[in-house]
Amino acid sequence: MNRRPKPPLKKLPEYKAELERCYRDAQVEIWSFDEHRLGLKPIIRKIWAPVGQRPIAEVDHRYEWTYLYGFVHPATGDTEWFILPRVNGEWFNQALQSFAQQVGAGKHKQILLVLDGAGWHTCKNRVVPPGIHLKILPPYSPELQPAERLWRLADEPLANQCFETLDDLEDVLEQRCRTLMTMQSDIKALTILYKPAL
Repeated sequence: MNRRPKPPLKKLPEYKAELERCYRDAQVEIWSFDEHRLGLKPIIRKIWAPVGQRPIAEVDHRYEWTYLYGFVHPATGDTEWFILPRVNGEWFNQALQSFAQQVGAGKHKQILLVLDGAGWHTCKNRVVPPGIHLKILPPYSPELQPAERLWRLADEPLANQCFETLDDLEDVLEQRCRTLMTMQSDIKALTILYKPAL
């Protein structure tokens, strides 16, 4: 049985060009989004130590989590961050709404937002704010997701640290996010190389 071949997927520049044709008076930008789970189970990384000495890392396996929602504009290195308690449709909707307000999405700015196909990104109760257009990546393709590259930077002050409470961790994470918002050139260099072809 012969099946009809599927039409090829549009590339991101084609989606952007289509938005530019539809919204001639608007600025069109491509952003990328992902979530990152962090918690009281420490992030362990290799560190330098004197020859012959083994470094000691404090580990306390407690399974309490918070989530960092990260938006990045690879062309400029601009970022927006939200620390939220869960990943689900309701919290995703809140993050989308807050992001749209922060970047001024609407009549004069259209955002093509690249994200993975997590269930809460495609749920029935999803509410996409005006000015936001979602582009879902194919399954199992983290290499196409620029936002995936943000987590190594976000984790730096948390690595090899043991926090008593999620509030303590979130205090450090909040300060780190403020710092990352000033690191556009570093973030641009890290994410522009990985902008998705789809």
